[in-house]
Amino acid sequence: MRPTQAPFPATRLRRTRRTPAIRALVAENTLSAADLIWPVFVREGEAVEEPIPSMPGVVRRSVDKVVDAAREAADLGIPAICLFPYTSGENRSKDCAEAWNPENLSNRATRAIKQVVPDIAVMTDVALDPYSDTGHDGFVEGDEIVNDETVEALVKQALSQAEAGVDIIGPSDMMDGRIGAIRHALEMAGHRNVLLLSYAAKYASAFYGPFRDAVGASGALKGDKKTYQMNPANTDEALRLIERDLSEGADMIMVKPGMPYLDICRRAKDAFGAPTFAYQVSGEYAMIMAAAQQGWIDEDRAMMESLMAFKRAGCDGVLTYFAPAVARALA
Repeated sequence: MRPTQAPFPATRLRRTRRTPAIRALVAENTLSAADLIWPVFVREGEAVEEPIPSMPGVVRRSVDKVVDAAREAADLGIPAICLFPYTSGENRSKDCAEAWNPENLSNRATRAIKQVVPDIAVMTDVALDPYSDTGHDGFVEGDEIVNDETVEALVKQALSQAEAGVDIIGPSDMMDGRIGAIRHALEMAGHRNVLLLSYAAKYASAFYGPFRDAVGASGALKGDKKTYQMNPANTDEALRLIERDLSEGADMIMVKPGMPYLDICRRAKDAFGAPTFAYQVSGEYAMIMAAAQQGWIDEDRAMMESLMAFKRAGCDGVLTYFAPAVARALA
């Protein structure tokens, strides 16, 4: 039972807000560079940094520039970088074979980072949408995104990423049974130390639009993803999905999007106590940046406040495009 506070004026709650030093002393949550994962977009070419119009300040980088970004992240104290490939039309196909090509963009970038910045953790994405001619995370047969056949392909994709040297694999496809299948395959192939950060509660959200621009999937996508991504109306279902993925071998779990789903973050952390992450997705980032560019909000304050909200909701870390800016601000 919560103890009773003395009545005013013996209790003046404003005393603990009086100065920056005292506010820091009693802060319930803290944010550091170690809480951040930086998502980075990879494209073909050399010495390329190509702006993404719908994500102000974010660029697609050639592999050499991704290595520079990884070095920057390490210097800033950011522990992990997450790779997302921008795949050209000629490498998109019905069979998605580029997804497990040892020489695809993601795998080449992983190897290049590990040669130069070996101590930074490299995270990769497992889903077929960057390689599919339909823009879907799985194989399409008729009007159905088929589950079991997709899982077989995701296993091949995950194994190719593990062979390239990734530290963390992030299955974001939302197919049933993929965590168990990937974990089993990694164990059998000797990749027992590769972590699985499962996008366990990924919602069919309106906030992904700029990301689809960034990876070249916007024009390819046919239909929507509501048969495999979660209904935004549901919360109990998210806990069922998280419990399943943890039982199948996920080491960490993620909620996506972030700020509109802070209630899910809190429930997940309270229910399972597992390492819990959220993805501050492209639409969330773009809204803050667009409003800041119009002078409607303070960019730096909104950036920091939004990330503190994730920590307050129980997250151990956040994937955010703000990562380098936040790390510099904290330093």
